[in-house]
Amino acid sequence: NPAGRLYRPQEPETTEIEAERFLHDGGLDSTKRYFITAANARNKLVVIDTKEGKLVAIEDTGGATPHPGRGANFTHPTLGPVWATSHLGDDSVALIGTDPEGHPDNAWKIVDSFPALGGGSLFVKTHPN
Repeated sequence: NPAGRLYRPQEPETTEIEAERFLHDGGLDSTKRYFITAANARNKLVVIDTKEGKLVAIEDTGGATPHPGRGANFTHPTLGPVWATSHLGDDSVALIGTDPEGHPDNAWKIVDSFPALGGGSLFVKTHPN
């Protein structure tokens, strides 16, 4: 079944959304409206609007086997709000734009990718400092 499943506790129901196989793990953007999850066998990120219960985007990460955990939200100095994922299959980190109102040209697209230390990693996290 290629449909992703999303559970919203405030409205207990099951909503099937045609997305990508196989959704693994992910997290919310900084507004907590959009859920971004990895279809890691297909090297893609899937964005779901939890308010509308709809698919927003499916984006190729450009890396091998994205593995975000809950992902990492931060504000990039020129790209605006982004969400980051590392990859198990290579040393890259990909950033997806998460601000459809303030940065519409970057919204739900891979806006940057860069190498990280090591040969792949499980999770990316941020630190307040």
